[in-house]
Amino acid sequence: MSTTTPGQHGQHGRRGRHGHPHPQGHGQTHGHGHAHGHSCDHPAPGILGLLDGRPLPRTELDRRLAALRGGPRSSALPVPGSTEDRQLTRWVAQVVLTEELCGAEAAARGLDTEGPGPGGGQAPPARLDQRAAVELGSIAAAAFEGSAAVRAVYRAVTAEVALSPDEVARYRTAVQERPAEGGPLWRIATPDGEFDARPQTLPLALAAALRTAGPGVAVTVDGWTATLLTERDDPPSPADPAPELLAAARRIAFVRWLDHARAHRLQLVPGLEHPGDPAQPDNHHRH
Repeated sequence: MSTTTPGQHGQHGRRGRHGHPHPQGHGQTHGHGHAHGHSCDHPAPGILGLLDGRPLPRTELDRRLAALRGGPRSSALPVPGSTEDRQLTRWVAQVVLTEELCGAEAAARGLDTEGPGPGGGQAPPARLDQRAAVELGSIAAAAFEGSAAVRAVYRAVTAEVALSPDEVARYRTAVQERPAEGGPLWRIATPDGEFDARPQTLPLALAAALRTAGPGVAVTVDGWTATLLTERDDPPSPADPAPELLAAARRIAFVRWLDHARAHRLQLVPGLEHPGDPAQPDNHHRH
């Protein structure tokens, strides 16, 4: 139950305050607010896409796909050659393209993308909570977790985001008028990390198995493997909601910047389009 699964490919927002337009691309925005790079109709073989007109090799994409297919969770992956497999390839490609884009942006801005890590080495991957991952969308969330360059650009382009007292006051009013959800809050561990969830938000069979097994016992149900770590009462709302509101506002600002940068700086190649692009042949999501 990863917070950054390929099925959640929404990247919302259309305009960025800090985007740097480039003449090579003309942005296209498809349904759900996805901003995708301009299509490159006749790419050279082995190309992931074009960034600012510069071809990017697909070496890293192929390496990651091979690691997934040779990894411990390979049995959960789509059948090779299927529609779902091609969509997975597109999803991983968009993660790599996002990392390449932010790597170029970080270099242009002179941002630190190396540390601090243990012993002065490179910083370890980050882990987003469920809310942050949903707000960023699965592609941006996966890139954020795995790339120090993405996190550095996030900090840079959201540094000036601020909240007004009126925004905080409106939030307080809305929360006071909303009925409490209640119930226990579970801390759950999966192969992809840990997160908090209420039992009623989990698949019924998984919640029942975790409840029966109790804390510390791993269960596998319908392809999900999880362990209930702790159970606690839902904490009260923080006295000051401003930090959480600011974090959410920063995520919105980053996604808008990222959508703008993708649309103006990336050129996608056939077969590696955004998985949510309705023009590509494997997107069967229709309204």
